[in-house]
Amino acid sequence: MIFLGNALVALVALIHVYILVLEMFLWTSPRGRAAFGLSPEFAEQTKVLAANQGLYNGFLAAGLFWGLFADDLGVKVFFLVCVAVAGAYGAATASRRILFVQTVPALLALLAVII
Repeated sequence: MIFLGNALVALVALIHVYILVLEMFLWTSPRGRAAFGLSPEFAEQTKVLAANQGLYNGFLAAGLFWGLFADDLGVKVFFLVCVAVAGAYGAATASRRILFVQTVPALLALLAVII
């Protein structure tokens, strides 16, 4: 079960690295706009905000990688809970899809590392 838990933690971390790339570097590109359903005008107007948001996703990924490399259960649990809470808030306020992209994987990883 340890391998599964660590694999799921790594997956959640990689998802957040991808979100970082989308928000910080690809926000105004066709790929970034398609991922978030944005018009070119809105993407251009909000690119600084998106980059800031991407940075926060990078911190979540860094914390998860830290937990993996340090093999620290407490760090893994803390950052997985952070991801789950951020995903739940995003699902409630921005897009229901966030629940499935962020919260569900984080909760599955949390379950696997705790068991």
